[in-house]
Amino acid sequence: MKYLRTSFLTLLVFAFINCSKSNGNGDDSPAGAPTNLSIVYEVSTDNSGNVAFTASATNAATYEFDFGNGYFQTVPSGAVTYKYPVAGTYTVNVTAKSSSGKALSKSVQITVSAVLSLLWSDEFNTPGAPDPAKWGYDTGTGDNGWGNSELEYYTNRSDNVTVSDGSLKITAKKENYSGSAYTSARLVSRGKFSFKYGKVEVKAKLPAGGGTWPAIWMLGDNFATAGWPACGEIDVMEHKGNDLNKIFGTLHYPGRSGANADGSTVVIANATTEFHVYTMEWSASAIKIAVDGNTFYTFANNSSTPFNHNFFIILNLAIGGNFAGTVDPAFISGTMEVDYIRVYR
Repeated sequence: MKYLRTSFLTLLVFAFINCSKSNGNGDDSPAGAPTNLSIVYEVSTDNSGNVAFTASATNAATYEFDFGNGYFQTVPSGAVTYKYPVAGTYTVNVTAKSSSGKALSKSVQITVSAVLSLLWSDEFNTPGAPDPAKWGYDTGTGDNGWGNSELEYYTNRSDNVTVSDGSLKITAKKENYSGSAYTSARLVSRGKFSFKYGKVEVKAKLPAGGGTWPAIWMLGDNFATAGWPACGEIDVMEHKGNDLNKIFGTLHYPGRSGANADGSTVVIANATTEFHVYTMEWSASAIKIAVDGNTFYTFANNSSTPFNHNFFIILNLAIGGNFAGTVDPAFISGTMEVDYIRVYR
């Protein structure tokens, strides 16, 4: 009997010890962590992109919201309304933290409708030089630190860049200028406008002529310090006069740059005789490049790529080089004409 009594007491003690180690949460959270985390949300039906979140948990002092698009916010009350700039489906993660720093997380998936608002634009309606409040110039030889073995000399002369009849005209010419056999222009919004995430829309007509290389593209704001391709490059549109009507959409970044860049192409009709709309939609989860509303390249963006900081815009027309190839000996001049450029968010 004494042996049975001792065994029974041992079993009770063992059970008590095991029970005392449980946090009583019914989950794997450490002792002292918040419990019973819930997330309630309401998606606005007015296409504003607004979503009202309310998170609650027992023993929570703060709530950290990851809105699923690269934006984060800490909210002590657990209640916050966030405006999504781009429509889409997002995985929202909320982490409830106790005053001692113990944490409990939970995720929900939401689908948001959002009408983009115009952030920046140039309609090119004022004749003369491009608006100096919006555009600057890269000048010098086309291979002046930019690579590609281009043959032109970039100027800011009206001979090479002007606004007339409601459009921007960047014109490349065959002429001897400062040691180069061709001239052209390269406009940059660097130092005047840059942005992170949104939609770029450009209506343009491209030049004909073997060796022409028009481009609508973007570089990371940190280009001067990080260098290329670490800063990231987004080519919304490139075209080769030696390969008419083939449109290139390309991304350059560490491991995928130059001839090894990440992108795709699409063939369209009348690229050099009619205007087409070239677009790029950019979020923390994807970059999509399209012509006339038809997406031909999608890139899965994530936090490890250099496409999650501000970028500035470049419009230029190069001649020759590694990409464009041989210049037609009969080439005299060619013009990239831009009706408008608009950036939405």
